Amino acid sequence: MLSLLPFYGLLLLLIPTPGCDGFVLPQQRQQQVLSTSAADVVVQTFNKNKNRRHNNVLYMGWGPEPIWSSAKLISNEVACKSETCVSLKLELEDVESAKEYTIPGQYIQLRLNEETKPLFLAISSAPPSKKEDDDSNNEFEFLVKKTDGNEWLTSATVGDAMEISQVLGNGFPMADEFDSFKYDFPTQNVMLFACGSGIAPIKAAMESGLLQTGRSGGRTARLYYGVRSPEDLCFVRDFSKWEASGIEVVPVLSQPPETWPGRSGYVQNALEEDGVIMPRNSGALLCGMKGMSESVKDLLTKSGTFEGR
Repeated sequence: MLSLLPFYGLLLLLIPTPGCDGFVLPQQRQQQVLSTSAADVVVQTFNKNKNRRHNNVLYMGWGPEPIWSSAKLISNEVACKSETCVSLKLELEDVESAKEYTIPGQYIQLRLNEETKPLFLAISSAPPSKKEDDDSNNEFEFLVKKTDGNEWLTSATVGDAMEISQVLGNGFPMADEFDSFKYDFPTQNVMLFACGSGIAPIKAAMESGLLQTGRSGGRTARLYYGVRSPEDLCFVRDFSKWEASGIEVVPVLSQPPETWPGRSGYVQNALEEDGVIMPRNSGALLCGMKGMSESVKDLLTKSGTFEGR
């Protein structure tokens, strides 16, 4: 699977092998990437003024050494009706370490013990509240797809102890990039694209408030969320909450039942049918399959959206 995360002036293509347990996110402006399995990463940096593209092939598995601390599983719930993904919530023993999660897109390593191969997981919950009396400040949520080898996590029961690393990466620089004048004006329209369990880091971004959507921020936003069937949609119970925050949710099914009243096909098909509102004033976050990501990027670029935004 591929995770495509475009920002102003920087486009990172993350290509984990099939069976990836979670989505690995980039450290801002750094050429160090972590993955659950060995794979290459193609980093394309676009120079707008010189109109040149530079490709660098990197090897996953780099990054700071993990500093392990204790965590306890406090919930393990099925995330979709097909039961192919679970939503987990962990309580961290080290409250100070939990405070390091400040920007959506950051991630952690997780293992059962020192004999277990660590998993690299994006945090699917928004950064915790800064209120000192908030009891959930040391709780992280994750969306994990069931695969061979991660049963120790997806089948874990409440109270099970695990080991978690410090928070890693710099996450999505939304506050700086979406509000900046790098392209003459700030972003006014946000487009979000996710496939399958790729909704995890997008969820964190949507629930953080940093997208500044709806009445509070004034930006328009639309999420295209692609899965195979209605049973594969994760976080359905949160759709109304996202809508209330100003984000239009558009599920797209590749294999819909005859009774499905919504959009069908693939995410890129839905975008092509709808077109891009205010292309020169739009920014996008993507996470999903390689075909979807490349097609969406091509459509956005052709519509007039700034390359890199």
